[in-house]
Amino acid sequence: MKITELLTIKTPLPVSELVEKQVEELQKALCILGYPVGTVDGLIGPKTRNAWAEFKTDELPGNPVLIGKESIERLQVRLDGITANDTYDFTCREGVIDAIKHECVEQGLVLDTQKAYVLATTQWETNQTFMPVREAYWLSENWRKKNLRYFPFYGRGFVQLTWKNNYEKYSQLLDIDMTNQPDIAMQPNIALFVLIHGFKTGTFTGRRISDYINDNNTDFIGARRCINGSDRAHEISEIAKGFLRKF
Repeated sequence: MKITELLTIKTPLPVSELVEKQVEELQKALCILGYPVGTVDGLIGPKTRNAWAEFKTDELPGNPVLIGKESIERLQVRLDGITANDTYDFTCREGVIDAIKHECVEQGLVLDTQKAYVLATTQWETNQTFMPVREAYWLSENWRKKNLRYFPFYGRGFVQLTWKNNYEKYSQLLDIDMTNQPDIAMQPNIALFVLIHGFKTGTFTGRRISDYINDNNTDFIGARRCINGSDRAHEISEIAKGFLRKF
């Protein structure tokens, strides 16, 4: 994502004084970075103000209410770090593992325990292929059309992105049209972003990985709730422990 609307700001001003297009661009940028802005609607509310204050606290000292040239430049640097996926190697297992570890750090999942759990989930959800898969990939598209009530927005990716609203969300964030072309979710760089962003923000079930794996706690079993309740939680926990031992 390249910032344009916010670049017209010449001197620092309170974030509450931004015009609608600037607010929408700021919300989108913060959402990409995993900050909880709520709906990207161009309206300043407590969630947007708090998300900006959180970003400022993380990145720059000073008044958390103000937005100016320095903070906008820092925002762009962070966005460039996340969206510069061209160098990732998705042709082999080790390349995908390296890409996931790097993207975790870029999106703020810096703990080895968090990276290990994301890797374990990817291994399980892709049947050890480390390649994006379709929901019920062993069955036909015609079967999915007849049996999945959310067709054509069935699960795709390193983890299963489902439902139209989620395809719309990532279409808006990434400036792509997954609503009309849902198979874009199968592209490895898109699937990678969704995987990490979904874990960080709770896209899949409302549960974030930091709810279970953080500086004070490592709950590999509970973390399964980020994806699919308690299904296969113990098996995935053991895989995560294996990855963690390798770090």
